[in-house]
Amino acid sequence: MESDWHVVSITLLDELVRNHLGAPKHYFCGGNMFIYYSVAQAKEVEEYVEAKTVARKPRFKGPDFFLVRDVDGTKPRESWVVWDEGGRYPDLVVEFISTSTRKKDVDENVKFYARVFRVLEYFWFDRRTGELAGYRLSGVSYTPIAPDARGRLWSEVLGAYLGVWRGEYRGRRFPWLRLWDKQGRLVPTTAERAERERTARVRTEAQVQQERAERERLQAELERLREQLRQQEVNAE
Repeated sequence: MESDWHVVSITLLDELVRNHLGAPKHYFCGGNMFIYYSVAQAKEVEEYVEAKTVARKPRFKGPDFFLVRDVDGTKPRESWVVWDEGGRYPDLVVEFISTSTRKKDVDENVKFYARVFRVLEYFWFDRRTGELAGYRLSGVSYTPIAPDARGRLWSEVLGAYLGVWRGEYRGRRFPWLRLWDKQGRLVPTTAERAERERTARVRTEAQVQQERAERERLQAELERLREQLRQQEVNAE
């Protein structure tokens, strides 16, 4: 079974990617979603689900998170069917490692995603060990992506860095996989963005009130000086 962290991590990454890339008119991202890449594989899954006799375990493939560029992301999809999508495979895949999936995600998927799906970039993150690894397709295999000085990995597909952030998200405090833009700024969640906008509004309103108070003070001082001049003129007469 997936842990609470596992499920929420997928939701968080999906939210961040959408906030970073904008409305999904030119990309599609899916989380914990089946990918059907051959008719034979789809038939295996169908027979398994319908409890028919199968010679072996079906070739399930459902990455924790994947992204496909240059497609209509607003189109409803229950799964990603490669032959219905013009032969398009994911451009980026991210796996969140659990105890039961570590061997598959760390060893087997590095070969599978490179040779079968030809995924341009593959990342995996293990919360328990703090490990974050990334690979970029080079020829028929992957080349590891070197981390920067802060331990973050650059994704050409996303145009952003992936890194580990420790803090609270939706009432849960864990190490999370987060995004930073090319200037090194943390890509905000929707709640963080709303809080920043609220703080900016409060700061602006405070500044407006301060400027109004200063104008009123200066106006009062001007009136005082004018009154003082009038009194001097009266006394002079």
